[in-house]
Amino acid sequence: MGFLPLSLTLLLAATPIAVQEPPLQDKASPVLEQAMAPEAFEAVLLEGDIPALQLACADAVQFGLQERLRLLRNRLMEVAPAPQPFEVVMANAQALMQCKAPDSVPVVLARFGPAPGRQRREWLLLSWQAADAAFDQDRAVLALMRLVEGDRSRLEEERLIVGLDDEGQPQTRSALDLLAEHQIANGQESEAVLTLLAARTPGVAAARRLGLASELLGALEPERSGPLLEAALDQAAAAQAWNLAEDLLRLQLALELENGGSGDRPRERLRRLATRVDDRFTLLDLDRESSDLGSEERQQLDQELRSPRAPRGHAALGESRPSEVEAAVDPPQP
Repeated sequence: MGFLPLSLTLLLAATPIAVQEPPLQDKASPVLEQAMAPEAFEAVLLEGDIPALQLACADAVQFGLQERLRLLRNRLMEVAPAPQPFEVVMANAQALMQCKAPDSVPVVLARFGPAPGRQRREWLLLSWQAADAAFDQDRAVLALMRLVEGDRSRLEEERLIVGLDDEGQPQTRSALDLLAEHQIANGQESEAVLTLLAARTPGVAAARRLGLASELLGALEPERSGPLLEAALDQAAAAQAWNLAEDLLRLQLALELENGGSGDRPRERLRRLATRVDDRFTLLDLDRESSDLGSEERQQLDQELRSPRAPRGHAALGESRPSEVEAAVDPPQP
């Protein structure tokens, strides 16, 4: 399909939520004024324990010392050979993450078999973190599914750290959305649809997930795609998320055209909604696609589309009364 990158950006994007102290929170690396002296580095490399090696990794990362990173990674693979207790194995794996070596983390984690409970949860979360950093989609999917014992609906409430904001605070996303993205990246579109449909949260989140599921099914099972997209539009209208509703109507138009339809109904619905919310940008875009335009008219519209902050441009999107916009999203049938 030709629209997947757009949907991952617009339909599945979730606002990160800061949390106070999530599991496996990556502590911010210490900011150093200068790199570790060569003599000190040699001493740490030869005699340092895991915490000392992890600090040396942070130092090497901060100053871009690639040769030191290579030496530290090798040392971390040897410093605590199996068997080791849980705490040592986890510290060793986290130090490798600090050293930008996520591919090596599974080797270290395999040195300990966690029992059900807290240890297994932390072990699986670190497994996912390493797989995500290494772009190992298979391992990422496996870790998340094992985390909830195959019940993907439980992932909706799991919040996993995906980065830090400008103030160094952790940003999180729903593990359910992350699982769907891993499955899509791994070519498992059917599994991704099942994951998205396992969610229960209504509103904007549901609209995005249903929209993405509809797009994935557009190629696999077009007959199921339409009803899911209509359900997504209902959720967007109920939440008064008009920008999202427009995105969903654009997707509906693209899917209908891709499947050989005329696109007249979604195009008209999009035009009606754009008119109600004063979205001049979308109206200009729809006019630009009209085959009736002459070259001068098309050139003028192209110029207007390049100026979204002009009066009545894209950046000036307004809101109309909810009842009016709901009618635009789902106009009465003749």
